[in-house]
Amino acid sequence: MNKDKSIYLTFLPFVAGAGLLIMEADQPPGLLRGALFAVLLISTGFVLYQRIRLRMKLTGMAAELQRAVHGNLNTRILTGHDRLLDEVIFSINELIEQMEKVQVQTIRSEAARKSLLSNISHDIRTPLTSMIGYVDALKDDVAATVEERRDYLEIISRKAGGLKELIDEIFLMAKLDADEIPMKAERLDLAESVRESVIEFWPEMSKLGIELSARIPDEPCPVKADRLSLQRIMGNIIKNALYYGQDGKVLGIDLIENTKEYQLHIWDRGAGIAEGDLPRIFERMYRTDRSRNLLSGGSGLGLAIARSLVEKNGGSIWAESVPGEKTTVAFSIPKA
Repeated sequence: MNKDKSIYLTFLPFVAGAGLLIMEADQPPGLLRGALFAVLLISTGFVLYQRIRLRMKLTGMAAELQRAVHGNLNTRILTGHDRLLDEVIFSINELIEQMEKVQVQTIRSEAARKSLLSNISHDIRTPLTSMIGYVDALKDDVAATVEERRDYLEIISRKAGGLKELIDEIFLMAKLDADEIPMKAERLDLAESVRESVIEFWPEMSKLGIELSARIPDEPCPVKADRLSLQRIMGNIIKNALYYGQDGKVLGIDLIENTKEYQLHIWDRGAGIAEGDLPRIFERMYRTDRSRNLLSGGSGLGLAIARSLVEKNGGSIWAESVPGEKTTVAFSIPKA
């Protein structure tokens, strides 16, 4: 009934006016003519009232929208008793809510961008400053012996290598964000891929005295994924476990089969991750130990890259940690 009110009120004066014209020809009684005039007057008044009310409502909506346009996205427009107008208001409120979410996301992205740039500039400037110092020392013949000069060159080489690794990972992260990394899904044996990744780190594990505890099925574990990105995922997680868990002297690899997916659990018995740091370890440039540098703690992008590549292969990644006992970084890959 409410949605047709304005139509009825507009139609009523027309009926009253038509009746008056007909009655005027036949000279109707004065009482009936007065009643018709009264109906015409009242209905016209109602139409005028509805018009004024609608105008006030639209004026209020315009003011609220101006507040939203100028940045106050907490504002919402109140509904009335007009179904058609309420549908418009609901749509506007939904649009404002979406704008608010975009604004919050933009603020967070801007803060993350500033933090990322700050961390990157620090991680680049620190080794560069050190390298320049050692180069100047070599130029000024500060190193008196051949052994000292060799040590200086070794330090410069290590820092340059760490710097190159950081820059490579920054470019890879940028390409992942821009979706410029081609993903060629193919049928792979996940068990064999895991063995290949572990073998690559065997010399480093032997050097650090780290024991391998592996549970990998002998039968094939078929998955459909991009070969290069899968190797990168496992390499980044294993490298992270060796850096942060070497004190535990054990690296664990567990390949588990579920109904629709395979899960690879990579764990260590190092110091572990505090509960407050655990949700953030997949953020870019985040390190649980801020004192670590490029040579000892990696770039801070390894797990962020791993998460992005896992998601692009249709899987998920997570971490669990009981400090001092066991820390696990695991990811899933759908079965082929």
